[in-house]
Amino acid sequence: MTDVDMRGPMDRTALNAFLSEPVLARIATIRGDWPHVAPMWFDWDGESIWMETGPGFQKRINLEANPHCAIVIDTTEGGLRFKGVIMEGAAELIAEPEDFTRGIAARIYRKYLGEEGIAEPTPSQMIANPHVIIRLRPARIRTWDDT
Repeated sequence: MTDVDMRGPMDRTALNAFLSEPVLARIATIRGDWPHVAPMWFDWDGESIWMETGPGFQKRINLEANPHCAIVIDTTEGGLRFKGVIMEGAAELIAEPEDFTRGIAARIYRKYLGEEGIAEPTPSQMIANPHVIIRLRPARIRTWDDT
């Protein structure tokens, strides 16, 4: 993240800790003249945010036409105590090799469901399905923390 425009009260250590939590992200993509926003599970490796989607989903279609997107991840502790991050940039779509995309999908699912959870029949089948990986190396990151 050496060339990232990062602003706000979270330093890299606080950002990494926040993004390691199993909270929801929302990705905003562009569908023609309209925005499209979808909730997503994700994984953060300190440089890139990784998400998975199916080949026919709208966000994949939108990103193929226009890779620019924004992702927001935020939480509230009630009242005026909240924190979050907005990431902006151009996403990369990765559809193969299948072993790689399944591995990323499993890593994301494991974050939210744990090792036992991904062994259950439904998540196991979901991981076996075809995936398109969305990778965003953010150009801009804005954070806030009023907790």
